Amino acid sequence: MSSQAFQDIISGPLTSYLTLSSQLGGEVAAHAKLVSEAFQTQLQYLQLAECRTVPSQAEQGQLLQPTSLKIQAIQELREKNRTSQYFNHLSAISESIPALGWVTISPAPAPYIKEMNDAGQFYTNRVLKDWKQKDQRHVDWVKAWVETLTELQGFVKQHHTTGLVWAKTGAAGIPPPPPPGGMPPPPPVLPPLESLSLDNSNDRSALFAQINQGEDITKSLKKVTSDMQTHKNPNLRTGPAPFKAPVSVGAPAAAPVKAPPSNKPPVFARDGKKWLVEHQRGNKSLVVEGAEMNNVVYMYGCFDSTLTVKGKINSIFLDSCRKSAIVFDSLVSSVEFVNCQSVQMQVLGKVPTISIDKTDGCQIYLSPESMQVEIVSSKSSEMNVMVPKANGDFAEFPIPEQYKTTVSSTGLSTVVVESKG
Repeated sequence: MSSQAFQDIISGPLTSYLTLSSQLGGEVAAHAKLVSEAFQTQLQYLQLAECRTVPSQAEQGQLLQPTSLKIQAIQELREKNRTSQYFNHLSAISESIPALGWVTISPAPAPYIKEMNDAGQFYTNRVLKDWKQKDQRHVDWVKAWVETLTELQGFVKQHHTTGLVWAKTGAAGIPPPPPPGGMPPPPPVLPPLESLSLDNSNDRSALFAQINQGEDITKSLKKVTSDMQTHKNPNLRTGPAPFKAPVSVGAPAAAPVKAPPSNKPPVFARDGKKWLVEHQRGNKSLVVEGAEMNNVVYMYGCFDSTLTVKGKINSIFLDSCRKSAIVFDSLVSSVEFVNCQSVQMQVLGKVPTISIDKTDGCQIYLSPESMQVEIVSSKSSEMNVMVPKANGDFAEFPIPEQYKTTVSSTGLSTVVVESKG
C-alpha cells in the first residue's frame, strides 16, 4: 500500500529533519512542528484514498482544506520572522512546502515536486553558505530536507505516476451540505414553444425589399449639417456621454483598486549585530554609521528612500523595497535584493557578490575596486550594471534575461540570446 511507503518517508528523512530542527531550536523548531503536522495530514488523506472512490471536485476541496491550512501556517510563520537569523531556513521550507500539493496535479505530479524542491534551493544554498564553516548541523539540516522532498518525488513517481490513485471500490463520497438558507428556488417555467409566434414572413419581406433598393436606399437618409457636428460645436458635447452603462440605484460606482500605502510605523534601529531599516517612505537621508565588520543591514518594505552605509560591514539585505537605493563603502560577503522593484545600489569600495532574486528593475553602479564581483540573478528582469570608465563616466551593460536551450544526447546546452532591439 502506498500509504506505508509514505510512512517510510516520515520515519526516515523527515524524522532526521525534525530532529535537527529541534536541535537548532527557535523559529526553526516551531516551523518543523508545522511541517510534521502537514505531512501527517497528507498521510491521512492518502489512507482515505486507499479505501474509497474518487470524490467529487467540491468534496475534494473540503478534504484538502486541512493540508492547505497547514501550508498557509508554515508560510505565515516565515513572514512573521523576517528579522530572524534563521530567515533563510524558514524561507527554504516555505518556498518548497507546496510540494505537498502534488495530490491535485495530473498527469505528471512527480515533476511538480522537483519544481518545488528547486524553488527552495535558492535559500538552502544560502544556509550552506552562511553556516557550513560554523555549524555542521545546519548542513545536515539542509541535506535532510532535500532528501525528504527527493524521496517524496520518487514515491509519487512509483505509486502515483499519473496522479493520486483512488480505490476502485469503497464508500461513496458524501455530498457537500446545501448552502445556508435552503436550496435555491427552481428557475421560472418557460411558455411552450407552440405559444410563440414564429411567422415573421411579412417582416422579412419588408426587410429584403428595403435591401433590394440598391443605391436608392440612401435617399431617405438625412444630411448631417455643420451645426450638427460635435467637433465643430463644443456645446453639443455637454450632454450625457453615450454608451455609458447605467448605474443601479443605491450601488455607488466602484473606484479603481489601488494598493493601500503601508501604515506600519517606520523603523530605524540596531538589534545586536543587525541594523533594521523598515517601512521608510520618502526618506532620502538614512545613514548607518559606526557599524562593525560583523554587522548586517536589513532593509525591508521601504519606498522612495535612500540608505547610506558608512564603513565596512558583513552584508546588506533588501527585501520588498520599491524605488529605493542603497549606497555603501565595502562588504565582506554580499548585497542581496529579493522581491524588489526599481531599486539601485552603488558600491564605493569592494563587494564580492551581488544576489538578485524576484526583482524587477535593478541598477548596479560598480567601483573600480569591484570589477571582480560575481552577480547571481534568478527570476528577475531589467537589471543593468554600470561599469566605471577612465573618464569618470559609466558604461551600461544589461544582465541577460533570455536564454536558448538545446537538447543533445549528452544533456542540455544553454546559451544567452542577445536582444536585437
